[in-house]
Amino acid sequence: MNGKAEPNEVGQVSTRTRLERGRGALGPALELVHTGRAPTRAVLTAELGVTRATAGAVAAELEALGLIRVEPGAAAGSQGRPSHRLVVADDGPVVLAAQVHADGFRAALVGLGGEIVATAPGCETIDADPAQVLGSVVEAGAELLRRTGRRCAGAGLAVPSAVAEPEGNALNPLHLAWPAGAPVREIFAAQVRAANLPVPAFTGNDVNLAALAEHRHGAGLGARHLLCVATGHRGVGGALVLDGRLHTGSSGLALEVGHLTVNPEGRPCYCGSRGCLDVEADPLAFLTAAGRTPGPEVNLLQQSRDLLRREYADDPLVRRAAEELIDRLGLGLAGLVNILNPDRIILGGLHRELLDADPERLRAVVADRSLWGRSGGVPILACTLDHNSLVGAAELAWQPVLDDPLGALAG
Repeated sequence: MNGKAEPNEVGQVSTRTRLERGRGALGPALELVHTGRAPTRAVLTAELGVTRATAGAVAAELEALGLIRVEPGAAAGSQGRPSHRLVVADDGPVVLAAQVHADGFRAALVGLGGEIVATAPGCETIDADPAQVLGSVVEAGAELLRRTGRRCAGAGLAVPSAVAEPEGNALNPLHLAWPAGAPVREIFAAQVRAANLPVPAFTGNDVNLAALAEHRHGAGLGARHLLCVATGHRGVGGALVLDGRLHTGSSGLALEVGHLTVNPEGRPCYCGSRGCLDVEADPLAFLTAAGRTPGPEVNLLQQSRDLLRREYADDPLVRRAAEELIDRLGLGLAGLVNILNPDRIILGGLHRELLDADPERLRAVVADRSLWGRSGGVPILACTLDHNSLVGAAELAWQPVLDDPLGALAG
């Protein structure tokens, strides 16, 4: 033997070398496709800063894992070949995502790209026992998996409470009947195991997860310092995404914006204070200010949305109630802008509807009361994802796959 490799062996070694070099880029590459920032192999090559051959090997490996598809590009102009398109595999793995709120829960299967593949009918009442509720949540998700036959890569849960890290306890589920400090992550993980799903399980605050979803797939895409404030079925929450990562503080409790005081003589809050954003700018506050008695047939968020959409233009009492909430919300946002200096603010839930109703009033309050609002005019936008907390719960479950596709999907 002369010690020289045969030509076909040289080709195999070259391919293996490219793949080994690119293996560390699998996670970043998958995240670029997942968030829509690399729609073609040419863009992927540029974003990763690798050679075309390495980008091709990385894309091929992700395709072999069943995560993406590499498709021929559409006919281009007069010069060069069209770059191959990179799309999420429509039959690839999914994650089980769930959201619990004051008026019920919803379970879904969510694929890469934030696509909701299937949803369960959900539930409109929440038991005081978190294990009972989360057992029903996981059962609904497991039934979706059985029905669709999709592979499950993880499970994520959004709850209306600050979630302490690293324990995963819901410290203040004020709008649920659950005990303070309920170990929701432990309970959720146990229910996932009991359903014979050998996947990691994660839990987070619903507004944190809404912000994460909007940053990756919605109104927050491209922002570096994204502030999200939202009111769902009850209360007000906030979240901050810095350079693509949630800022949760030293123990997961950052951005409890619902307990900013915006009206010192205002309504008593569940936390023991008065005039918190939580009780001055949520659906119940709006219905009360508009002189409406909430009914039992539809949840508070939907009742407040319907009232605002139908009667804002013609009913002075509804309009005054909306203006009152806009002013309270604006005060809270102005304080947050002074402290955090975000480059974008997004609003969800009823706050999105209030922004649509009178965008200039809200922006004027924020600009008038904040230093940075006056100097720079922070963009204030509506959230664009209909189920952003649910998609955000899925993002938690997808994160291990985005970090290490080979390791997370091994076996």
